[in-house]
Amino acid sequence: MFERVLSFLKDLPSGAGARANADDPRVAASALLYHVMNADGVRQDVEWERLKQVLAQSYSISGDELDALAAAGERADNEAIDLYAFTSVLKRHLDVDARKAFIGLMWEIVYADGELHELEDNTVWRVAELIGVERQDRIEARRKAAAAAPGASGTSSDE
Repeated sequence: MFERVLSFLKDLPSGAGARANADDPRVAASALLYHVMNADGVRQDVEWERLKQVLAQSYSISGDELDALAAAGERADNEAIDLYAFTSVLKRHLDVDARKAFIGLMWEIVYADGELHELEDNTVWRVAELIGVERQDRIEARRKAAAAAPGASGTSSDE
């Protein structure tokens, strides 16, 4: 099941040969995952490792290539003025099911530390809205990620 959820990212253009930037769907995905990880202002090692694991599995990369993509996502997020630059790229490249799956990945990053912070919740909500994921799909993805993260705490205003 996890493989199926991640497989959509493998189909994104790699931007090979071009300088990695926010127009590269892989960098856009990495930047949004980094953004939600950092939304609460605390970057925990478990969250960073989960982000890198998601990228590694999604793109079948490791080592320097993985580090470069994670760094490109971090750099792009730090340079961005809003989320639209990234969400517009994903919305163009992903179908509805893939967008839902991406929101599920965001929730996995949120719950990697076993906690839900309101800023993380708000970030996923904004991204979901921008990429056209319906409220009920966002909530269902959140519930699944929370159930898979033993000890997860916090609630959302969605309930």
